[in-house]
Amino acid sequence: MEIVDYLRVARRRLWVLVGVPVLATGAAAAIVLFAPQQFSGTAYVAAPALVGGGAAGTQYTGTQAANQFVAAFGAAVTSPRVLADVAADTGVAPERLREGLAITQVGASSQLEVTYTAGDRAKVAPVLTATTTRALAFLFSSQVGIATGEVEAANADVTAATKAIGEWEKANKVSQPDRIYQATLSELTSLRQQQLSMQAVGNGRGVAAATAAITAAQKKLDELGPKLPDYQALLAQRDAATNALSQAREGLQAARAQAQAADPKQVTSIGEAHEVSRMTELVRTALPVGGAGLLLAVLLVGVLELLSRSRAAAPPVAPAATTAAPSVPAETVTAARP
Repeated sequence: MEIVDYLRVARRRLWVLVGVPVLATGAAAAIVLFAPQQFSGTAYVAAPALVGGGAAGTQYTGTQAANQFVAAFGAAVTSPRVLADVAADTGVAPERLREGLAITQVGASSQLEVTYTAGDRAKVAPVLTATTTRALAFLFSSQVGIATGEVEAANADVTAATKAIGEWEKANKVSQPDRIYQATLSELTSLRQQQLSMQAVGNGRGVAAATAAITAAQKKLDELGPKLPDYQALLAQRDAATNALSQAREGLQAARAQAQAADPKQVTSIGEAHEVSRMTELVRTALPVGGAGLLLAVLLVGVLELLSRSRAAAPPVAPAATTAAPSVPAETVTAARP
């Protein structure tokens, strides 16, 4: 088909191309105009200390820190736990909260705008306050609990390792065998030097005393030597637990700093609720609906044209043939008469 053919079809089906979009737009406009008045409010969240690798921003770092924070905050706002907590605080159903809440990033910064739209003006500010508070607590205050648990677990490991060392020393009747071993080893080296010196000057009594001391020191080393590996393994476990405890305490300190930097009273501000402009909502709703109606009208015209062409192209039905009655000879008719 050429453009002229399309124009001819459009002119013939103009009532469809105009009527369907007009009806769709009119229906959408009626729904918007006669719907209950909606109210909207915005909460602003600005927490630069949480993003970018600052003292408190250990959780969101790097070039994508702002986007990561925005994505995490948006996910927290719509998470079942936060929605349930906000619903309990405000009395608004979670489904209604999910429909009315919207998160917008301000440019490429870490600042956020949380917008809530509802039919009840009195619910807008409480919902925004509860949402920002619960979402920030979900992201940062929960980290304090996790870090506290890690510190408690690491502290328990240190206590268990220290207890195991004490039990080992009690069972073997020796305290700090590693230090005793090193001291005895140093003493043995010194005694051998003394022994050599006394032998050089011919001091037999001194050589005998040094030999006896060397024998006693060597005996002590022989007793402690086989026990040291087990004791040193216990010391290594305690050292590892101590290092883990130190790291856990650093993590807890960072988590507490983040939670303090994410204090809702410091990083959020709630705007006043205002009426949603019906004209703005009308334009936002009617234009897409009108476009969809026009697309539907074009498809409908195409279907109607295909049906019309298929009917016109169908072959005509041949009329049924009339069956003539068989002719009877005149002689037979005459003979049949009485």
